[in-house]
Amino acid sequence: MEFLSGIWTYLVSFLFVLTVLVFVHEMGHYLVARWCGVAVETFSIGFGREICHWRDSKGTRWRIGWLPLGGYVKFFGDADATSVRSTQEAEPSREQRKDYFQEKPLGVRTMVVSAGPIANFLLAVVLLAGLFAVVGQPFTPPVVQEVISDTAAASAGFRAGDRIIEIDGQGVDRFEEVQQLVMTSPGRPLVMLVARGSRQLELNVTPGVRTLTDRFGNTHDVGFLGVQRSGVDFIRHDPLSAVWYAAKQTYTFTVMTLRYVGQMIVGLRSPDDLRGPIGIVQMSGQAAQIGITSVVQFMAVLSISLGLINLFPIPVLDGGHLLFYAFEALRGKPLGERAQEYGFRVGLALVAGLMVVATWNDLVQLEVFEYVVRFFS
Repeated sequence: MEFLSGIWTYLVSFLFVLTVLVFVHEMGHYLVARWCGVAVETFSIGFGREICHWRDSKGTRWRIGWLPLGGYVKFFGDADATSVRSTQEAEPSREQRKDYFQEKPLGVRTMVVSAGPIANFLLAVVLLAGLFAVVGQPFTPPVVQEVISDTAAASAGFRAGDRIIEIDGQGVDRFEEVQQLVMTSPGRPLVMLVARGSRQLELNVTPGVRTLTDRFGNTHDVGFLGVQRSGVDFIRHDPLSAVWYAAKQTYTFTVMTLRYVGQMIVGLRSPDDLRGPIGIVQMSGQAAQIGITSVVQFMAVLSISLGLINLFPIPVLDGGHLLFYAFEALRGKPLGERAQEYGFRVGLALVAGLMVVATWNDLVQLEVFEYVVRFFS
């Protein structure tokens, strides 16, 4: 229960990380909206009653709410922050209506909605590029130095000196990439393309499963191949190369996350590893205790996750709006208000259900239920 004893340290770290990520996400929406001539009514960080606010020369109300667990951008002419057309106000003039988000062409609305998640991906690239340029990027060639007996690698026929080129068609340049792909595939068959001398071989391997316990007592099931590498070096890149490698790292993590979600949907992975707000609080606090480098890495990973989740085709998320716009493009006209309303209700139920599962996992990981039972026994 170390997490509970240091709750304030964890909360401060969490709120800092979340505020930065939410601000960047909403700023993406805001900047593209302003660039496209959309009138922005409100830019909010946090929900609920205002702590403070100010209004700029364009008429946008900038506010900070007392509940710092998200944010939103609300456009003029919208009923709420979900960009549903308002039906309660008086009919706007033609001059006012031309700046309304709902009156803009489909392409403009798509750009504005997509800008938030894209901003999160760009933030991850910037953070990782800064690390790779200042601290350096961990690098080890994907060459097997030793094969451990009685492991998945030994059964698949790996030998010392083998160089791993591809895993399931995805090229790898560093041993760290091999680790990431294997760790997220416990018990799942993989096809690895290996260079052995002048030949190239395809080896079919199913990573074993290891249960790891971190220093805070949390357990995680990860894939285990059974090969050893040489020592890790940190290579500092010039700014341009750092951006390239950061973009590649962002892409790799995105693919791994989508693969995990796909495995969870088809039942190959358990949803027990999903983490909710409490888990994110804990991880941000852990990162802060390790140091600034870990905080930056954690922010980059969480920013990618935030951008990716918002692109899921679930109404109430950005991806849900894009799904509606896809139907609009096919039909030649928007979906009816009732269809959109039902869609948002279903989306809200899905998101709420996911949050319940993730929060339950957080409480189980923290052994809160066991603590309560011991307290009352």
